[in-house]
Amino acid sequence: MRAIAVIGTGLIGTSVALAASRRGVTVFLSDRDPLAARTAAALGAGRTRPPAVPVDLAVLAVPPSKVGAVLAEQQARGLAHCYTDVASVKVLPERTALSLAPDPSSYVGGHPMAGRERSGPLAARAELFEGRPWALTPSPLTSPTALRRARELAVLCGAVPVVTQSASHDEAVALTSHVPHLLASLMAARLSGGPAGATRFAGQGLRDVTRIAAGDPGLWGDILQANAPAVAGVVREVHADLSRLVAALDVLSGPDAGQRAGAMRTMVDLLDRGVAGLAGIRPGGPGGPAGCSRVRVAVADRAGELPRLLSGAVRAGADAERVTVEDAGPGRLSVRFGVAPCLAGRLTAALVAEGWDARGENSVYAEAYEEGPVRPAVRT
Repeated sequence: MRAIAVIGTGLIGTSVALAASRRGVTVFLSDRDPLAARTAAALGAGRTRPPAVPVDLAVLAVPPSKVGAVLAEQQARGLAHCYTDVASVKVLPERTALSLAPDPSSYVGGHPMAGRERSGPLAARAELFEGRPWALTPSPLTSPTALRRARELAVLCGAVPVVTQSASHDEAVALTSHVPHLLASLMAARLSGGPAGATRFAGQGLRDVTRIAAGDPGLWGDILQANAPAVAGVVREVHADLSRLVAALDVLSGPDAGQRAGAMRTMVDLLDRGVAGLAGIRPGGPGGPAGCSRVRVAVADRAGELPRLLSGAVRAGADAERVTVEDAGPGRLSVRFGVAPCLAGRLTAALVAEGWDARGENSVYAEAYEEGPVRPAVRT
């Protein structure tokens, strides 16, 4: 892929442009806000003039409700041979693309599963997508060429492409992204009505829970509207849990000691389910989440060895929280690091160079392409 166009130079669009530019791709930038496009260009993301000939791929980094109209407009102009988007909802863009676009076959839905609480081009990072899943949702009309181009873009950005259906994608992100944002916003909203001076006691837990609430309200309103049916289903389930929790807390704060044991069981059951749910995204059990590569290291069970290993692993890019320790026999421990697929080789090599007995384990991806297992980008 030699040239792409990025329409919309916010956080995601500019990050895509920076990543592609770093890999030698010529990038043409545009935005309804000329200053945003100029800012992205000043960061090294590309150039703001239009291409003289159609580019290989156009990336529509616009809100979900705008994808169909922008796609139709740019296809009529002949901007690119193929088109994709990066909206976090896929059913609505696919439906509008099929109804409005002059050539639906050249479009494939896309969604890089990465982001930050900040917005705008200044928040962009070329490495934002490293090791992250990148959902691709071809419609029945999508051509093999369009799917191949979108997959190539994901790999250029260091992401792991995952092909799925648009409806399945929207149901999944309602649970893993959209409702979490809503809950973070609801908790953050409580802070403005809390007791005077309460925020002086804010700890890391509150910051973790509310961090993503700082996202652009206008964009998030568009996202939640576009995925309202799936979001509503998850919110109803959360509402049911909250209703049970409120009832249990009312009993625990009341005078009837006879009902307290049942209320405690209800509350502890909810907490237990929370711990169990974390097993899917944290490597507290054997392996870590799907799509996560693992590096196993043998360590002598003596004072100082484990801290030395952890320090070296963090220097090489490992996450200190994605670590499990297992018994490997008398005097031996087996330490397993969960890392992004594109970092597994680098971590293994770095640890071996420091004298550790380190080896990578096979990665397991949640889904694969028809052509076979999806492979991450090879860094040079």
